[in-house]
Amino acid sequence: MSQSPARSPRQSLQRTLEQQRAAAAWQCVTAARNTQYAEDYGQLARQAASLVQMHGLGQTLAFLMSKRPKKQNEVNGHLQLARDLSRWVSQQILGESRDDLREWIASQADVAAYRRATVEALAFLTWLKRFAEAELVKE
Repeated sequence: MSQSPARSPRQSLQRTLEQQRAAAAWQCVTAARNTQYAEDYGQLARQAASLVQMHGLGQTLAFLMSKRPKKQNEVNGHLQLARDLSRWVSQQILGESRDDLREWIASQADVAAYRRATVEALAFLTWLKRFAEAELVKE
């Protein structure tokens, strides 16, 4: 009987972070599931990583926020995705959850921090896309 190789502490930490990303993405998708914007959120979640890669994290968040409802207390798929993404990335990079990362990106983020935030956003969006395709998108 062969034994599997021992995991280094770094591998265990990475796996734990992946599990945290997956759990957070699952919570976001299940929260959106029974809303009026579920299908819209699902479609946006499928496209978000591509938007970040093509235009950058800041531009993507600005686009999503520009499509939010005009009424103060209404929520749509664009706004919810912007909030979900901002909350996850800010928690991982800044150690605190923020509903909107645009101000930090525009005024406080240095190049290295912005790069880390983008990498984290893409990793989170990979999970969000998987769960959204399974639960929200109807083809």
